[in-house]
Amino acid sequence: MNVAYWTVAVPLACFCLYGGGVKVVRSRERLRPMMAWVDGTPMPAVRAVGVIEVLGAAGLILPPLTGVAPWLAPAAAVGFLVLQIGAVRVHLSRGDRRIALNVTLLLTAAALIWPAASRL
Repeated sequence: MNVAYWTVAVPLACFCLYGGGVKVVRSRERLRPMMAWVDGTPMPAVRAVGVIEVLGAAGLILPPLTGVAPWLAPAAAVGFLVLQIGAVRVHLSRGDRRIALNVTLLLTAAALIWPAASRL
């Protein structure tokens, strides 16, 4: 179970750490080529999503690694699941049908919930 958790959690955390960090530091103009949805979203909301992703990435890795507050890992996985459900809804509401990445991230987060909770 330990190997399975880390095999899935580390790539998801790295992806979300990068994606969230980019949302936190880049301007709307620099985000637009990668994320068309930022045009219709206030920048404070984009920044908030970025912070949530960065904190979620830390929540997947640090608690199991340190043994401190291990309940944060399944909470982070559930948070990513909810975040991706929202992302799919945003894409679909804008008429954007390119949601394969979001669905993949959603399924990855869902796959982490049980292994993270069983580590408690």
